[in-house]
Amino acid sequence: MYDKNNVFFKILQKEIPSNIVYEDEVCLAFHDINPTAKIHVLVITKGCYTNFADFVTKESAENIQKFFQAVARIAERLGISGAGYRILSNTGHDAGQEVQHFHVHIIGGEKL
Repeated sequence: MYDKNNVFFKILQKEIPSNIVYEDEVCLAFHDINPTAKIHVLVITKGCYTNFADFVTKESAENIQKFFQAVARIAERLGISGAGYRILSNTGHDAGQEVQHFHVHIIGGEKL
C-alpha cells in the first residue's frame, strides 16, 4: 500500500525542496542528496506507485513508455549518453529500496 508520507511524495507536492533537472506530466527528476557518482539523478513517477512491479502493473503502457523515454532524455541532457550511464531501480527491502515510491537512479559522469 502506498504511503503519502514518504519523502518523494513530499518532493512532488513541493513540501520539500529539490534540485530539479527535469519535469513533465509523468515524472520529476532531481539530483540525489547523497550521490554515489559524479552524476546521480533520481527520476520519480508522479503516480503513487511503491516500486517497479507496482508501476508496470498498474500504470498505462503510454505513461510507462513516457517515463522511460524521459529517463533517456535526462541522460542526454546530463551529457552522459555517449560515455555511458547506469539505470538502477531497487525493489523491496532486500534490494535496498529506502523510499517506497517508484524511482530510477541515473548514475554516471565517471567510470563506474
